[in-house]
Parts: sequence; structure tokens; C-alpha cells
Amino acid sequence: MPSQQSNRKSKPKPAAPATSTGQTAPSSFPWPPLLYIGAIALAVMLSWQIPSPWFGRPLSDILFALGWLMIVAVAALYVGSFRALQRAGTTIRPDRAASHLVTNGPFAISRHPIYLANTMLMFALCFVSGNPWYIVTGLVAAFLTTKLAIEPEERHLEVQFGKAYRDYKKRVRRWI
Repeated sequence: MPSQQSNRKSKPKPAAPATSTGQTAPSSFPWPPLLYIGAIALAVMLSWQIPSPWFGRPLSDILFALGWLMIVAVAALYVGSFRALQRAGTTIRPDRAASHLVTNGPFAISRHPIYLANTMLMFALCFVSGNPWYIVTGLVAAFLTTKLAIEPEERHLEVQFGKAYRDYKKRVRRWI
């Protein structure tokens, strides 16, 4: 008696979701905002569970002022980045395909200025609140963002824009 084959067919898994224009998105999930929100929540919880020492005066006052200056810089990076993306007519979403390569504004100093701003915000919160857990969780969020968002985005941009993106990578650093 011949062997019977299963009626089930294996379905190939797509590498990433395709957009309505047929372009492949770098990721199927917008990781970075959730990673940094989780890092903030974890830093707060850790400060309750494992309080850490902080600097005394006058260093704590200087760090507090520096933290607020960093928050202003973070806001400027966010606004500048969002405007540059909007002017180019491309998406801000990390789970959507890019339609244009943006190399001006904050993107002229960092290939990922929004992620840089997210990480700077974590450091700023540390300085303003005196909670060093923000630095620890911020570094973890930056590492996870690199692995889950930046590396897939960079592969996506290289496929989408080829030599133009490779030239941009040579001129502009990933973070700063």
C-alpha cells in the first residue's frame, strides 16, 4: 500500500510584512517606543525596590540643571527629526517601509536621531530625578533597540536605497 501524504502544506514565513506599495517593512512590530516606556517603568520600580545612592550638593544641582538642558535637546531632536521625515514624505513608524532616504536635519548627525533622543531622555531623567536606574535601563533599551529595530531598519534601507544608503552610512554614524 503506498504511503499517504499529509494534506497539510507548510507555508513559508514572510521575512517582514509588505506594505500596500509592495515594499517590505523593516519590522512587523514598533519596538522602540515600548522598549523605552518599559525602561522608564522598570527604572521607577527598581528605585522603589533597590534605592541607589546619588551625588550630594553641588554635583546633584549641576546634574539636575544638565538634565533639564538635555530634555530641551531631546525635544529639539524629536521635533527636527519628525519635521525632516514629514518634509520627505516618509513614515516615522519603525514598522513601515521607508519611501525616501532622509539625510538632512538631525539625520545629518545621526542615522537614528529619534532613538538617540530616546536614550538621551533616559539619561536626562536620571539627572533630574537622581535615579541612576534610568541609565542602566536606558542602556539596556538602547541595546535592544539596536538589535530589534536599528539593524533590521538598516538592512531595509540598504535594500531600498542601495548605494545612496551605503554612502550615507559612511558619512554619518549610527548613534552619534
